[in-house]
Amino acid sequence: MPTLAATALLDRMSAKRADKAWVDAQRGADNAIFLVLADLKPVVAPGPDKSSKLRWLTRAEVSRLRLPEDNALFLGLSRDDGTPHFAIAMTEHQMRSIAGAAEMLRPAVDLRTLAMQGTLSPDEQSLAGKARALAQWHETSRCCGKCGSTTLVKDGGWRRKCWGCGLDWFPRTDPVVIMLVTDGERCIMAHEHRYAPGMYSTLAGFLEPGEDIEHAVRREVLEETGIVVGRVDYYRSQPWPFPHSLMMGCIAHAETTELIVDRNELVDARWFTRAEALSMLEGTHPEKLTAPGKHAIAHVLVKAFVEGKTS
Repeated sequence: MPTLAATALLDRMSAKRADKAWVDAQRGADNAIFLVLADLKPVVAPGPDKSSKLRWLTRAEVSRLRLPEDNALFLGLSRDDGTPHFAIAMTEHQMRSIAGAAEMLRPAVDLRTLAMQGTLSPDEQSLAGKARALAQWHETSRCCGKCGSTTLVKDGGWRRKCWGCGLDWFPRTDPVVIMLVTDGERCIMAHEHRYAPGMYSTLAGFLEPGEDIEHAVRREVLEETGIVVGRVDYYRSQPWPFPHSLMMGCIAHAETTELIVDRNELVDARWFTRAEALSMLEGTHPEKLTAPGKHAIAHVLVKAFVEGKTS
């Protein structure tokens, strides 16, 4: 399973978070806990055996540090004991200006790095991903896209309202198709300009207006590799908070095999056998080629192909 999948640990309380008095009461509760994001990077603490864990601040710690909690983002209530969970998004500059915060709120680590290292538990990665995606949406939604006026935080961070024209804005999720293309015995993986040397992954692309999932898969594969895709099977999805996407994993069945690589999009694309794909997952490929780590749905798709689950 992708480790950034939506967590079931928290009840989002969507029916209650529009009640400002209720959200304020949860934020002020003695048992409330807070995750600080510094420039979208969660603050972590060392765990056992070189692992990490999220550094949750108590109500008392937040008050003592005088952190800017008025617009703290409500993440939900613990399903176990009802503990209110919030996130406080700050800049590094803001944090340095608060006495004692710089020493206490260290280290703040990029979530993608934490995911690739696998040092956080799946549930904590999910919580951090949820907080990061929500915080980044707020960063880019401070002004109304219709009239340009300032928008105000509402519903515990799950809505912004324009004070000028009154339009409501809600957290966005960008749909992305990510697909394992196979001819039955081989799969296509590609190397993009932004990837680390030797790393190959499945193809992916954003849905465009008016498209369904199947059309987007066929269009992206044809544009990037020249391969004609017939049947498209949905496999699994994964929220991806970089910045706020939903990856819809599919198996794309190729009807042609000649690769015509779009060099503007890809450095390289190849057909790989199951044995080659397995060696890439295990890090034993003779050319030192690798596949995405377990944090990514691309890993799940490649593993499904290796295990013969994509027919």
